[in-house]
Amino acid sequence: MFEFITDEEERGQVGIGTLIVFIAMVLVAAIAAGVLINTAGFLQSKSQETGQQSSKQVSDRVQEVATVGNVTGSGTIDIVNVTVTQAPGAGEIDIHNATVTWIGNSGTYQLTANSTGTYGTLSDGTVGQEFSYEPVKDADGSSNVLNDADDRLNLVFEVSEFAGSDLSEGDEVTVKINTMAGATTSIRFTVPESLGNKEAVEL
Repeated sequence: MFEFITDEEERGQVGIGTLIVFIAMVLVAAIAAGVLINTAGFLQSKSQETGQQSSKQVSDRVQEVATVGNVTGSGTIDIVNVTVTQAPGAGEIDIHNATVTWIGNSGTYQLTANSTGTYGTLSDGTVGQEFSYEPVKDADGSSNVLNDADDRLNLVFEVSEFAGSDLSEGDEVTVKINTMAGATTSIRFTVPESLGNKEAVEL
């Protein structure tokens, strides 16, 4: 016997197929929307993080206030004092996490803050790639951290300890101070051609 399918049955089957396809499309669209939303949120978070890091690399740096050299009796400079403060818009800067590059006539030296950070401790057997520091103005007692626009920190470089000899008249030096955020400050100075009978000179 032949079984005949009526028009109504055909329309019912077509309607069910269309409904299944429609539901599948809705599910795919929902999944795709969820993926897009998650991706957009991730990208937004990464862009904010990247923007903050880029901002810190520009702003979280030190600013030179004064650079002074101590003149020895033999007419050389044995100690260089660089006074620094926060640059405008900078956040907290921990000098223990900073790296200093000293570029002079005798060579290039990568320096880090010594363990105690106190002036005059470089002759304790840790001769080499270090500098010391001492607070000049520090309202809250955080001696190694610049966290206020009024803070002043004196970076002390005993030149012969890492360079092997003092600075002589006419020597040129570049000091690059790189903070933990990656911001770099370059300080350039030249020793005067005549130190005379001075005890200290501004560089």
